[in-house]
Amino acid sequence: MEAARAVNATAIGFLAILMWAILALLTAASGAVPPFQLLAMTFALGGLAGIATWPFRGVRLAHLRVPPRVWAIGVGGLFGYHFFYYTALRNAPVAEASLIAYLWPMLIVLGSALLPGERLRWFHVAGALAGFTGAVLLVLRGSGGLEFSGSWIGYGSAIACAFLWSSYSILSRSQKQAPTDAVAIYCLATAALSALCHLAFETTVWPEGWRQWLAVAGLGLMPVGLAFYAWDHGVKHGNIQLLGGAAYFAPLLSTVLLVATGFAQWSAQLVIACLAITFGAVLASGRLTRGDATIEKASAQ
Repeated sequence: MEAARAVNATAIGFLAILMWAILALLTAASGAVPPFQLLAMTFALGGLAGIATWPFRGVRLAHLRVPPRVWAIGVGGLFGYHFFYYTALRNAPVAEASLIAYLWPMLIVLGSALLPGERLRWFHVAGALAGFTGAVLLVLRGSGGLEFSGSWIGYGSAIACAFLWSSYSILSRSQKQAPTDAVAIYCLATAALSALCHLAFETTVWPEGWRQWLAVAGLGLMPVGLAFYAWDHGVKHGNIQLLGGAAYFAPLLSTVLLVATGFAQWSAQLVIACLAITFGAVLASGRLTRGDATIEKASAQ
């Protein structure tokens, strides 16, 4: 029964990865809305959507009485990651900043070994490395290679992204008693902080036309909404190492969607990246090493 619940939770966590795959497409379709304004709008929608379900599920505020550290982890993870991500993109080349930020899945795989009851196996590490290799190929598509010519602020912010999101995911695992419904409050707090950043650094630009408004709504309901609820449940109750390795499917599927909608083009590099990420996810799941696991279990007995 416990194993079945873990499988279901892992599947729910994987839904978050699928929803993050449409983040780039919907962001492009949302027009020229500045980043922090877009974060404020979409996180507000994601938080309110979560709260809207509470009356139907009998959720009460008493259900959300959790230690202050839980709120610090949740808000720090969601807002901190996005704040440093956009800071990185503004102060360093996009390819290099994105590549550094994509270290978070591997950090989740490695860091999860510190959790009680978790064990890091060689295939977890090898799978994460294969996935990261695929991410490198994706980031370098159409570029002339890596040129670390940006400021230390940009690269430092990208490193902060990777550590913040991996730490958020791992620490969430250690706070299983905190209900996933608390994510709604994380989202609203992130929206408020993003609005302050928007007022301080940006000029307001509203979406033009119903298509751009629809893209904003789609962002708030899925990759910047439901995805965070799914991820929270997945990393708390599912196979966090598998989710970490499989997270590289997000940039892969995102690129495939951009190709399918005409924003990018197919290449041999994309195909190789697809194979590397797929192989890495399967390897990280342990499906290619069941014989080793069986032998080890038998010897332990």
